[in-house]
Amino acid sequence: MLSEATGREVEVVDVPDYLAVVEAIRSDHVDIGIMSGFPSALAVNTGEVDALLAWPGAQDPVSTCVVLEGSPVQTLEDLRGGTVAFADPASSSGYFMPVHMLDAAGLKRGVDYEHIFAGGHEGSFAALEQGQVDAACTAVMLTQLGAPIFPFEDGEWRAVGESAAMPVSMTVLSRQSLDPETAALIQDGLQKVFSPENAEALGALGAGTIGVETIVNPDKSIFQPFVDIAAVADVDISDLG
Repeated sequence: MLSEATGREVEVVDVPDYLAVVEAIRSDHVDIGIMSGFPSALAVNTGEVDALLAWPGAQDPVSTCVVLEGSPVQTLEDLRGGTVAFADPASSSGYFMPVHMLDAAGLKRGVDYEHIFAGGHEGSFAALEQGQVDAACTAVMLTQLGAPIFPFEDGEWRAVGESAAMPVSMTVLSRQSLDPETAALIQDGLQKVFSPENAEALGALGAGTIGVETIVNPDKSIFQPFVDIAAVADVDISDLG
């Protein structure tokens, strides 16, 4: 869709995790990365990555923790003494927001529950399915996508707890050496991609962007709330270089 909107060839580069995306942009290996709030805040605060676009967050919960239907866990408090799967140490919906949610429920990471990083949301679901963890904390949006990303059928799982909303749902980051013409083309093209006319084609991937006014060349200050929330997870992203 971006290729059609820009008239440019678009190549997707697979990387192992969010931090690899940040490093790929910083190192000029890729032109842009489409990211959620926390890795975007991390990237922008290095001072070596530019933000081209941002979509303000809605008031809806971002994350939840998923348990199997037969689990004795009924509330977040029931995870005390248990093990939780997080997606990635730089994931907004799969780490920072769930840690913040659990903290608000009185559960301190590493004190009241153990955790693993599963290498992605799908890894978290696999760990839950295999009985390695008591809960998999993930994005609400992903539970709505169904197979193959979300492997559980209705009646096989339950959602436990809801996180706070995020001030920014998604951003587009770019390498600083990107020429102005290409940057403007990408900005215009992605606004066309994430437009109401493509809502059906995007499905759940358009959640948080369709019908939301886009911020062009957002100021670094919009990421400050992420710095504050990350502090709950004992991660300082206020001054990374």
